[in-house]
Amino acid sequence: MNETADSRSSALAKPTVLIVDDEPDLLELVSLTLSRMNLHARTAPDVNTARRLLKAEKFDLCLTDMRLPDGDGLDLVAWIQQNRATLPVAVITAHGNVESAVRALKLGAFDFVSKPLDLGVLRKLVGSAIKLGSRTEDRTNVTFSGPRLLGRSEIMEQLREMIARVARSQAPVHIYGESGTGKELVARLIHESGARSEGPFVAVNCGAIPTELMESELFGHKRGSFTGAVADKKGLVQSAEGGTLFLDEVADLPLHMQVKLLRVVQEKTVRPIGESREESIDVRILSATHKNLGELVAQALFREDLFYRINVIELRVPALRERRDDIPEIAEAILRRLGRRVSAEPSEIAADAVQALQTYPFPGNVRELENVLERALTLCTNGVITADHIKLRAAARPATAELLLSPVPTEGTSGLGDQLEGMEREAIVKALEKTRYNKTAAAKLLGMSFRALRYRIKKLGIE
Repeated sequence: MNETADSRSSALAKPTVLIVDDEPDLLELVSLTLSRMNLHARTAPDVNTARRLLKAEKFDLCLTDMRLPDGDGLDLVAWIQQNRATLPVAVITAHGNVESAVRALKLGAFDFVSKPLDLGVLRKLVGSAIKLGSRTEDRTNVTFSGPRLLGRSEIMEQLREMIARVARSQAPVHIYGESGTGKELVARLIHESGARSEGPFVAVNCGAIPTELMESELFGHKRGSFTGAVADKKGLVQSAEGGTLFLDEVADLPLHMQVKLLRVVQEKTVRPIGESREESIDVRILSATHKNLGELVAQALFREDLFYRINVIELRVPALRERRDDIPEIAEAILRRLGRRVSAEPSEIAADAVQALQTYPFPGNVRELENVLERALTLCTNGVITADHIKLRAAARPATAELLLSPVPTEGTSGLGDQLEGMEREAIVKALEKTRYNKTAAAKLLGMSFRALRYRIKKLGIE
């Protein structure tokens, strides 16, 4: 009698998965797979039964088909997000029906698996989801205001909330923001606060890899597949197995590599150079760029299908000038870090220096702030950084075509040519910043042709 009670207690202690499908064969297959993973399975043939069970019992994962007799799997995903927000839900889609999978991810699904079921892929998905569910209570108490992500402004609180939300999913996330805002930092936080935190985080700067080496670096190659391939090489994608692949400056990928990346995202497979078969991979894709991907799609410089696959969830990192009240806290943290680097006492920052920093637009964002403070620290002799130690570039004026027609400076200033070039440079730089360095959009904003803008950029030496 006691043995029976103990066995029941043990069964109840197992993580429980709800499988929602009207195909008996699939229910049996998935239930058997879960049993071998030491998990308990409950089944439901339709949406209404699933909702009733979800209201009455506790589950650690819901796995649902998309087509059900009394509704759509997407409806169940949406219901779970509203009523059981901490429960991971994954969807089973028809082979090649990526559109449905993307819609499910946008609604908040944890992940998807395609028919016919690959049991290896299914086991990995279930394992990740159960691991995430077991951390739910701890994760909700995690604060992201540590030394790596500072600021108490409302916009930063919203960013932390978004990080916490997207960390509970396996959906691809596209992070965008100006240079120097900390996009890679945000990607790392998503990784570290999710189910893949124990796996590798592989960051790839797509703009730093030579085009001719890119396929080999990303996907690997087999020995003898080309001249110089003296041994098998694992690609960066495979190196991220079980973890996260972060594609920084993804807009710099050439078109032929975008096609190959699309297959990685859609099919979760990769084929090294010289290999005849594809191999399954288990990685989460995060990407980032300071460029406007939508504009690049319109110019046929970035594939529209890839854009929609990697941009399932979009996360914007605010510019420093949008959260000026956070600058004192960030500056103090930077100074403490710089002080530890040189084994010196942290320097203080005077009120006039803080005011100077808060009135500056910081086109280079946090990265530029750190450079400014490091320079100020070398000029400071008494441990107090004042406004005199803060060397800032002249603040750029609004980037409009009218700026080019501003009144000519009066006597006592430098030459007319230098003045006009300086004003023109300011206008172009500001237009580029405002359009996230999209030259076509900047040219339109300035009222000139793309070719004319490109010529002026080269003539004025604007990088």
